[in-house]
Amino acid sequence: MIARLRVVTLNIHKGLSHFNRRVVIHDLREGLRALDPDLVFLQEVQGLNDRHALRFASWPGEPQHEFLAGARWQSAYGRNRVYEHGHHGNALLSRFPIVAVENQDVSAHRFERRGLLHAVVRVPGAGAPLHCVCVHLSLHERGRRRQLEAIAERLAAAARAGAPIIVAGDFNDWRQRATRVLESALGLTEVSFAARGRHARTFPSLLPLLRLDRIYVRGFDVLGSRVLRGAPWSLLSDHLAVSAELRLASGARGA
Repeated sequence: MIARLRVVTLNIHKGLSHFNRRVVIHDLREGLRALDPDLVFLQEVQGLNDRHALRFASWPGEPQHEFLAGARWQSAYGRNRVYEHGHHGNALLSRFPIVAVENQDVSAHRFERRGLLHAVVRVPGAGAPLHCVCVHLSLHERGRRRQLEAIAERLAAAARAGAPIIVAGDFNDWRQRATRVLESALGLTEVSFAARGRHARTFPSLLPLLRLDRIYVRGFDVLGSRVLRGAPWSLLSDHLAVSAELRLASGARGA
């Protein structure tokens, strides 16, 4: 029976280094394999980019979520921003079966495309399916407020039913307002806050000042949380990854 989960979230900056100088998606894949998480929430995932494929000889020949998943994880992708030479969005990698996926458009305006990637995952030992939502919220306060309301509305039925929930990603919430909304609406707990009483600093990765990247949970005990610093993580994106060790709460486990 699976009682514990390792979860990671990271804005991968489309698989490119700082200032888009080199491809780092291969290093990211090796880093994730070394960590061996059960669930990975990814933002700014490049589903297709014909220009980068021509510019970089090492550009993968498959979408980044499939390249990262390999044979180790299942993957789900939500296309948010589409342009002439490609598209990008959010993705989820899961060690466990993904039984349903939907990407909800929550764009605040046409110049900033955002989506909620909602995947339902069947976790051994859980009494109910796990609801995972991968997010990359707006840079603008009004847009973030509406997107947080959309998260609360989308997961309200799952929360009432007592299902386990994980919402993770890049919240762009430098004003520290998301936690209050998600706690009151859904009963979610942020893992860094639970572990240390404050959200983790994750941006920019070389000198993190802003607390943007988070993992919110319901139906889990938080055993630990950390920001992945140093080599190779500080060089893989402009954000740092956040990881959490979780244990299914007794009420969320199967008989």
